[in-house]
Amino acid sequence: MALIAMSGCDPQPKSEEPTNSPAPTAAPSDTSSALPPNSAADDAVTAKACTDIKKDLEDNADKIAKAEKIGPPAGHIAVSAQWIAGSAAIIAHSIGANEAVSAAADKVQQEMMNLGEETNKSANAKPSKKDLEAAVKELNTACAAV
Repeated sequence: MALIAMSGCDPQPKSEEPTNSPAPTAAPSDTSSALPPNSAADDAVTAKACTDIKKDLEDNADKIAKAEKIGPPAGHIAVSAQWIAGSAAIIAHSIGANEAVSAAADKVQQEMMNLGEETNKSANAKPSKKDLEAAVKELNTACAAV
């Protein structure tokens, strides 16, 4: 009985391919409509990603400063949570960027996650931001090349 019920829930019913295609497909050797790998559209997406990520970093710094004012014993939880939230914003805005910017943004995100984890360990934790600063510098370099 369950098999019968499940067969009606198949999200992709099997169907045969039509014998005549509604639109002809381009041959693989036809590159007249293909965009080059570094097209202006890709550069625009990457430039927007860089702008958004830089704004995210500034916004995160402001929120971290506010969270740090809470102080121990619970303030470190707010700071840790903000590092993690900020890292998510970085990744979200790096989607679609070129390879160099995406890789640099990933490093920034990883360092922000590391800071969040280190901060969460202790109310008196003061993890070094040196690695984050280096990752941000790499991101700025990648963005300058766009």
